[in-house]
Amino acid sequence: KEIYRQSIEDAESFWKDKAQELSWFKFPETILAKDENGIDRWFVDGEMNTAHMALDFHVDNGRADQLALIYDSPVTEQKKQYTYRQLRDEVARVAGMIAAQGVGKGDRVIIYMPMIPEAAISMLACARLGAIHSVVFGGFAPHELAVRIEDAEPKLIISASCGIEVSKVIEYKPLLDAAIELSPCKPSTCIILQRPQATASMVEGRDLDWHDTLANAQPADCTPGNATDPLYILYTSGTTGKPKGVVRDNGGHAVAMHYSMDFMYDIQPGEVYWAASDVGWVVGHSYIVYAPLFAGCTTVLYEGKPVGTPDPGAFWRSTMAAFSLSLWFASDSVHALFQKNMKVLKPLEDVYRYVFFGFLDIKSRHSDPRVWVRAWCVGLLFALFYAFSGKGALEQGQEEGKLHS
Repeated sequence: KEIYRQSIEDAESFWKDKAQELSWFKFPETILAKDENGIDRWFVDGEMNTAHMALDFHVDNGRADQLALIYDSPVTEQKKQYTYRQLRDEVARVAGMIAAQGVGKGDRVIIYMPMIPEAAISMLACARLGAIHSVVFGGFAPHELAVRIEDAEPKLIISASCGIEVSKVIEYKPLLDAAIELSPCKPSTCIILQRPQATASMVEGRDLDWHDTLANAQPADCTPGNATDPLYILYTSGTTGKPKGVVRDNGGHAVAMHYSMDFMYDIQPGEVYWAASDVGWVVGHSYIVYAPLFAGCTTVLYEGKPVGTPDPGAFWRSTMAAFSLSLWFASDSVHALFQKNMKVLKPLEDVYRYVFFGFLDIKSRHSDPRVWVRAWCVGLLFALFYAFSGKGALEQGQEEGKLHS
């Protein structure tokens, strides 16, 4: 109650204090002001760079060799890890690749990719340049993508040859080509990441290969910008009309995201955090890419579904086998898990020895109390079973395909 009171009664002092926890090029003297339309604007005279706050600051302050990002893809049987230094360096190179296409501060870049490291890297690379990224959920239909291209007017589109939905390969390039054909806005350049699962046909004079182009790129430094400069545009679904582009600025976003990791989720620097969402949604923007990195945490990027990749146990097993982590997932995921697996004990033969919940938060979209109760009870079951069974019983239980308690 005291924190809430402070935030309401003395908002400027409250958020000034939170802003001081981040690394600014020029700390703002004006915390809150009104623009010409009477709309609140935060940290208006502050200078910063979101990618610097998320990566460079940690590299320079003792976290260079800490894991920043863990990529886990049960659908391709691939795993990859990036330290803060490695991720910073890769983002700088990709930023250089993007800048070489004439993209600079304030330009828009559409990112149409699956849940792969290059998607997050492209987002951070745009932020490094001061360009505005607009991520479109990978696999969206051509018409939906065309509407977003028309509105954002991107100078560049970054995409991949395909995504994988459970076991089905979805080719993205035909969808992208059709969307560009439909849109009155024609981007001058597309950079395409060719994945082993599908090879995209390239349009001469417009399309560039990610790997070939990146090989010749020079790393780009962080571009200072104003706190009120846009960071990204993210479109609403359009179910109630034309999709609406929601714009988040750099300063208010960074301060809010950084503060939320400790205050809302009790996540501390160096801990592992997994938001089981997609970078195409706002949760993925906030809690896969930006907030964990602002906080100096390790974030998990998971390419797969709650079920069917290849079984419901993979959702837990592949990311929790080696790490003690905090977890945030949408209630949609809980629904999927339980709809496919009401016989809870069967998948537990694969996952029970891996799962120990230190913290669990469910973003409730359905507000179904039964889902909440089930999730918490199963989490408690996992924890208690792990605590009281002992390693020998766990190993034996896995070999025999049954539980020991």
